[in-house]
Amino acid sequence: MKLNRSTDMALRIAMLTAASGRRTTVDELAERLALPRNHVAKVVQRLQHLGVLVTIRGRSGGVTFAAEATAYTVGQVVRAFEGDGEVVDCEAPACPLRAACRLRLELRQAQEAFLAVLDRVSLGDLVDGPAGPVLLALGPAPSP
Repeated sequence: MKLNRSTDMALRIAMLTAASGRRTTVDELAERLALPRNHVAKVVQRLQHLGVLVTIRGRSGGVTFAAEATAYTVGQVVRAFEGDGEVVDCEAPACPLRAACRLRLELRQAQEAFLAVLDRVSLGDLVDGPAGPVLLALGPAPSP
């Protein structure tokens, strides 16, 4: 299964904000992760609605990783960004094999297995160990 660009961005943004432990801005996230600013802003807004990020408006505002978000799983974030749709849409246009096709069932089971593995990994796990310092070394150093 291939994740869409927004899901990839969401996971990287969550990882960087979790590792930094401080308030950052959308501009800084975009620069450090080499991502388009407008896309980062949209993903940050979605992560805020999920409860992964806390956003603060205003001149001294920014984005921080929500303390309780370390328990969120990668699977939860992937489901929120990818949706619950099946890997293959057998309905539009209607597949003539769907009445006797075993492939749809197998693909559904494979997708469930994929998500089950991601449910075993928390966002907090992603920044433990050597990943945290590597994340903090990305892009230009954050301003104080």
